[in-house]
Amino acid sequence: QMQLVESGGGLVQPGGSLRLSCAASGFTLDNYAIGWIRQAPGKGREGVSCITNRGTSTNYADSVKGRFTVSRDNAKNTVYLQMNSLKPEDTAVYYCAAGRNGRVCTEDYRGKGTLVTVSS
Repeated sequence: QMQLVESGGGLVQPGGSLRLSCAASGFTLDNYAIGWIRQAPGKGREGVSCITNRGTSTNYADSVKGRFTVSRDNAKNTVYLQMNSLKPEDTAVYYCAAGRNGRVCTEDYRGKGTLVTVSS
């Protein structure tokens, strides 16, 4: 069974950091572009970042640019989202999604998400 599982969420104070992980089982990630998407309570979904299959290209939403960094370790079948200088408005459920077109972030597979809460 092909699955994506996010982990690393939790409660953090403003200005703090978290690292989210997106691990795949049942398939290998190295052919897939991986996107991170978030949904805040009562709000719509927002694409946060995208990394291509070889990790040669990344992009970020303006709201997180300079604070978040996406990376991947294909040997570990895992993609990471390092989140620094967190703000209360970063509070959301964060999902990772895998796209079969290795250079475009589509949601052919998506995990169940991990909750990030930024609060003092």
